[in-house]
Amino acid sequence: MIKVGNILIKNIYCMLCYAFKNLESVAQVSSSAEIFDNMQDLFSVILYKGISHQLKRGLNREYEEKQEQLSTVLGKININETIKTNSLSEKKLICEFDEFSENSYFNKVLKSTCLLLLRKGDIKQENRKLLKKILIYFSDIEEIDLKRVEWTKISYHRNNVTYKMLINICYLVVKGLLMTTDKGELVLNKYLDDRQMHSLYEKFVLEYYRCHYPELQPKRIDIDWNIEGDKTGIEFLPNMQTDITLIGKEKTLIIDTKFYSHSISLHFGKISYLSNNLYQIFTYVKNKDVDNTGNIEGMLLYAKTEDEILTEENTFNMSGNNISIKVLDLNQEWELIREKLNNIASFIK
Repeated sequence: MIKVGNILIKNIYCMLCYAFKNLESVAQVSSSAEIFDNMQDLFSVILYKGISHQLKRGLNREYEEKQEQLSTVLGKININETIKTNSLSEKKLICEFDEFSENSYFNKVLKSTCLLLLRKGDIKQENRKLLKKILIYFSDIEEIDLKRVEWTKISYHRNNVTYKMLINICYLVVKGLLMTTDKGELVLNKYLDDRQMHSLYEKFVLEYYRCHYPELQPKRIDIDWNIEGDKTGIEFLPNMQTDITLIGKEKTLIIDTKFYSHSISLHFGKISYLSNNLYQIFTYVKNKDVDNTGNIEGMLLYAKTEDEILTEENTFNMSGNNISIKVLDLNQEWELIREKLNNIASFIK
């Protein structure tokens, strides 16, 4: 689990803003003096602010199937239910119809996540009041079982794309912070694990460069295996896809982002970088540089977390290509994080 202090919590918020393209909040948060006690506290404020903005735009609406007893025909008459309920004796019909309602799936997820934080979260009283205040606007929206939400099947389009960051925050709350005790009780964890932070870290770095350095064409790319001669069985080789690739005028930089609680290994008393990471970036670079120009470079960009040992940055020339190891300290002021990422980009421009 990743322990989070106040500076790191604020930086995680900024990373989330980049990852989900909500950049208008970055400057406000990075310069804010607001203090968060833990991740639950942070997410409660994010949801309050995000939902407040969404209310100004208008809550998402969807067509919802309804069945009611009515005096006039609306939609389709359900004859079986009309007979079964003896509605004709009251000169009424059971009708089925679609209603354009705010009781949409998106709003159900938002409401249910806010209620989860209120019931299980360790949230400061003032932030608890903010969540309760915003939930007044959700009085007609149903609560759902968050354990049954199929997050990967949620799709976005032009009319609901403003919900993307909010729904992903809900996902982090439910999947990252929701835990089950030995007694079967649901509790919220105050921390995030490596897997969730790695995914966020990777997306943040990519979106940062897309936002500030579009001329470097930041993107993920697929790399083909540089196989000479008979290519029989090549389809069984694993796919190679970079985390981030920056393309300059003369150089191309392949960045592999890494987020671990512990980013070094200890073998027979010897401290070393994790070998699999070096093997991976070396493989990417050598298979991309098919002409052996040396213009393809690789970088392992570690996020500094709890390791005090991993502070050294090195560049090695391996078989004609530079492979560098950089460390991005997420426990420092936001402007220093920006400076480090900008320096990496300027190296290749």
